[in-house]
Amino acid sequence: MELALTDLFRAKWSHMIHDEWIRAILKNRPDLTAEKLKRTRDLMDAHVRDCLVEHFEDLIPALKLPDSKDNHVLAAAIRGRADVIVTYNVKDFPEEVLSKYGIAAQHPDEFLTHVLDLAPGNVCVAVKTHRKRLGNPGKNVEQYLEALERQQLNEFVAKLRDFANLL
Repeated sequence: MELALTDLFRAKWSHMIHDEWIRAILKNRPDLTAEKLKRTRDLMDAHVRDCLVEHFEDLIPALKLPDSKDNHVLAAAIRGRADVIVTYNVKDFPEEVLSKYGIAAQHPDEFLTHVLDLAPGNVCVAVKTHRKRLGNPGKNVEQYLEALERQQLNEFVAKLRDFANLL
């Protein structure tokens, strides 16, 4: 999210995408509440410029992804004029379907690595800001990078290690 505030890319999502990530987190993190996550959602919408995609639902029925439950993501990407869908489930967004719309799917590790390659200074500032915001208890640089590795961001972390003194 900190990177979305840098304007290095245009972050886009929809209410349906919010609902999906909130459900997934609540399923896996019983220590969190729907109220806290909805507050996070509201902060995301308030702080990331032009992020919320609306009026895409009419596109959903015509889309043909392997899992029809993902059609809303592609519809929002089309209507939001996105170039990339960032997802851990790249296999659910086949190139032969997405390419018709000028869209690609990228794993978060690949996406973040590309952003780092394009603007290492901006990314380092955003990473440092994010790391510093993780209070009680805070994380040192190595703990932070290990947390990113647990999120399958291995290539991104490998490149970030070259900038560890800036993080």
